[in-house]
Amino acid sequence: MKPILNFPSRPSHILSVAAFLIGLFAMISLTPIAVAQTDETQEAAAIIEGDVLSISFPAAGELNTSQKVRRDGRITLPLVGEVVVAGLTPKELETALLALYDKQLVTKEVSVSITSSSYAFYVNGAVLRAGKQMSDRSLTALEAIMEAGGPSPSANLKKVTVLRREGEDFTLYKINLKDILSGKKKGVFQIQPADIITVPEKFVIF
Repeated sequence: MKPILNFPSRPSHILSVAAFLIGLFAMISLTPIAVAQTDETQEAAAIIEGDVLSISFPAAGELNTSQKVRRDGRITLPLVGEVVVAGLTPKELETALLALYDKQLVTKEVSVSITSSSYAFYVNGAVLRAGKQMSDRSLTALEAIMEAGGPSPSANLKKVTVLRREGEDFTLYKINLKDILSGKKKGVFQIQPADIITVPEKFVIF
């Protein structure tokens, strides 16, 4: 999805702020609310950077551990060392750990759960608090900008960009948030870990 939208006119600052808040309230209703994860959602959710994992071996308590997933997607476990866990579901990680600890376990049991989840993203340009931001829930591009203090009066919301790493490549997404706020464009753009959001300044002729 690479929405490139055009917005016809530039409203006054007061109207811009009002439209921004109306759009924010409308989009909140479309955004999933963070809730406690059930066993079913735990199995479906992929592990990401910043997640805290609880790993327990019922028959080998000395191996039990709580680990935070590092930026490289790895954790360090007793006896086996570093393990890549990012991208796996808890169920898939359980299967991988049973293989890694095959010789150490008499009873082939292991339980993996995500006890807390957070991720980093970055907002720069015409916002009030540019820099690294942290979130423990899914955010849209609009909500991510609000986490950075919201747009400054000089922000050009028609040309917001999101730079995202996808495998070995980077993809630049262009988003016209003014069209979304005015209702001309439906849908939301969900932020992913390590996304870089840029809100440019309006071009002003003196």
